[in-house]
Amino acid sequence: MDQYESLKTEENVCRQISALLDYAEEKKLIRKSDRVYCANILCDDMRQSNFAPVPAGNGERPELHEILSALCGAAVERGIIPAGTAASDRFDTKLMGRLTPFPSDVIRRFRKLHKKDPQAASDYYYRLARDTNYIRTDRVSKDLKWSVGSVYGDIDISINLSKPEKDPRDIAAAKNAPQTDYPLCLLCHENEGFAGDPLRPARQTLRQIPFRLGGERWYMQYSPYVYYNEHCIVLSSAHSPMSITRKTFVRMFDFITEMPHYFIGSNADLPIVGGSILSHDHMQGGRYVFPMERAGIDVTFDLPGYPGITAGTVSWPMSVIRLRSASPDSLVDAADRLLACWRVYSDPEAGIFCETDGVPHNTVTPIARRRGTDYELDLVLRNNITSAGHPMGVFHPHADKHNIKKENIGLIEVMGLAILPARLKNEMSRLAELIESGRADEIGGDPICGKHEEWYRSFRAKYEGSGISANKMLREEIGATFVKVLEDSGVYKTGVEGRAAFRRFINHFISTIKQ
Repeated sequence: MDQYESLKTEENVCRQISALLDYAEEKKLIRKSDRVYCANILCDDMRQSNFAPVPAGNGERPELHEILSALCGAAVERGIIPAGTAASDRFDTKLMGRLTPFPSDVIRRFRKLHKKDPQAASDYYYRLARDTNYIRTDRVSKDLKWSVGSVYGDIDISINLSKPEKDPRDIAAAKNAPQTDYPLCLLCHENEGFAGDPLRPARQTLRQIPFRLGGERWYMQYSPYVYYNEHCIVLSSAHSPMSITRKTFVRMFDFITEMPHYFIGSNADLPIVGGSILSHDHMQGGRYVFPMERAGIDVTFDLPGYPGITAGTVSWPMSVIRLRSASPDSLVDAADRLLACWRVYSDPEAGIFCETDGVPHNTVTPIARRRGTDYELDLVLRNNITSAGHPMGVFHPHADKHNIKKENIGLIEVMGLAILPARLKNEMSRLAELIESGRADEIGGDPICGKHEEWYRSFRAKYEGSGISANKMLREEIGATFVKVLEDSGVYKTGVEGRAAFRRFINHFISTIKQ
């Protein structure tokens, strides 16, 4: 690099650092009196020995992701970081970590706001997560989202594009990276401030809020991928495996007592029907009304000994029992008894076995929320048994739907929000292109969308002559397929026989209470 190019790069770095400081001051991450200090730290990160502030021009200031992208580009040119998305993500997180308030400051402000208004506290905390680029809003905005109608009400669909695809250079770096057990997993408290490595993301901008739940220390943080509004994760301070017990229900109600405008739920604690991380006990919550919450009660029933609880099954493709009461203690007791009953319940006629060869299969996915002054708890019955015909799970998306969704149906999908793989964006675009151009006969041999040929032929006749666009048709059918995925995952089907089997379990549960 000759002297002229070097000077030009230094000027550009000064310009980008000045813009970043302007942004940080505007977002109240720093004060004016912090600017020189922060400029020097950022210059050190950029291996720049001097700093000359560059005032903002008359035009609009660049977006945050543009500023960070320019600084990462300069860091690559200077040999500070290698090229690649993962390396750039770690470096720009380091830069933003310099401007992020200390955990103690964030906790202090959250608690001060929370005393007056829990929603004001979460508004501050969520805004901070976005302003510090912990939540990369430029990526999240690329997610595709829509709703489709169904017999169960509107269902929410999303194709997640927030997670960056791995660059081959990143994959090579990860392969050669030394193995370490610190932090033990992505959900451990020790991730707060962690610099990251080729195997784990940087978390210098992560800030966690401690809560006392069930007499234990837990932490709240936001998901960097925000699958829905204010998507938070509430995690144990201990690295212990997922476990649904009476304590789970206690913690859930403790949390929504502290955060009444949020719901809270937990993935199941068994493989296949659980989430992607079973090694660390955690819950997920946020401020979002899911389709299942909007679903009404199908059949009501009384729980002997619990006069303050209203109970019923939910009109939903999965098997859901909803309990509601003004007393969280009563709900904890009833839920604990229901869980204990379901854990050991079998109904061979309905294909439900609580265990095979000593391996347990029954568990629940619980979700809690407030309804005014009342507490409401949904218990979704789950079973992870497999068979020769369904080796990935009997109550799991069946093979004929794997072109759309083959991953586990976890908490978020259970509630009616599909989190579909990023590959579908290109696959559906190509499929629509072939349909619109009259080349549908080429679908089967297409390397991008060939896997969808049978799926497309299963519904194309009903749209002939409708005038509907291919994109709209495909979105409708993706939604319809996801509804069938939920029906596959329900332990009791919604037909006459399934309803009767569901009622047998409820009657059995009631009988155990009477004993």
